Amino acid sequence: MDSSMANADMQVKLPVLYDSACAGYHQPGHPERPQRVLASREHLGRQKDVAIEWLTPEPAADSPLLLAHSQEYLDGLSNPDADFDGDTPAYPDIDAHARRSAGASLNALDLAIERGRSFSMMRPPGHHATPSRAMGFCYLSNIAIAALVARQRGFQSVAILDFDVHHGNGTEAVVRDCANIWFASVHQSPCYPGTGLRDVGDNCFNYPVPPRTHAQKHLEVIESAAGRLREKNPDILLVSAGFDAYKGDPIAQESLEIDDFHTIGRMIRSFNLPTASILEGGYSDDLPLLIHAYLKGLTNP
Repeated sequence: MDSSMANADMQVKLPVLYDSACAGYHQPGHPERPQRVLASREHLGRQKDVAIEWLTPEPAADSPLLLAHSQEYLDGLSNPDADFDGDTPAYPDIDAHARRSAGASLNALDLAIERGRSFSMMRPPGHHATPSRAMGFCYLSNIAIAALVARQRGFQSVAILDFDVHHGNGTEAVVRDCANIWFASVHQSPCYPGTGLRDVGDNCFNYPVPPRTHAQKHLEVIESAAGRLREKNPDILLVSAGFDAYKGDPIAQESLEIDDFHTIGRMIRSFNLPTASILEGGYSDDLPLLIHAYLKGLTNP
């Protein structure tokens, strides 16, 4: 055994939720494609500096989903009669795929409580899904559902930090004015979906940044958002981990480098709270390297 393998074995393993079934839908030319997770799973399986325990998630049942969505919406998701919008197709079995991804968020919550940190590497993403609408590649509001379940389980204060390049409008729509759930989103503006220009309710904090913001300035804004959440003294942290503010992402215009995601991971680690990170966006071929950098920052001192 070489020294790098020995060092990895001595680390506490990070639980990562993944199911190859999440690669089972696609549309030619769509940026939210199976290769995002397939390539990331292959890369993370080869690397030696983050010790990972791979776990298969359980699909979400109706009860937690109904905390964020109506029964009418869930019925429509299970039997769609048309695409939800131009970005969000009604793929065959999309209900099952979305429930696996939402279930992974709930499993990540459990694992964060039990072990300190966890990461869900599933698709579809979730932070654009509103209580009554699938949009922006998202079908169920994964991280908001996890936040509501955390409150239901007795956590007095829950923080959600979203560093995806797009505003987490769905998360905001679900948790707006929910007592002791604090949401902060750092996102490019102007950019899809065109929301998140100002704070809303008494618990949703928005940090729009212009296109091509210098990476250091972008990191400073994320730190400001994180600092605002720290002021709320949360008991648990949930992270919408989107990697599309990367300089090479094909559907946004920001400037972050690979190493900047390591910095973000360390920033998240510094909360010193149970933390569940949930994959959102990230559409460049470098996504495996970006996730790897983030997980290194999240797990290594």
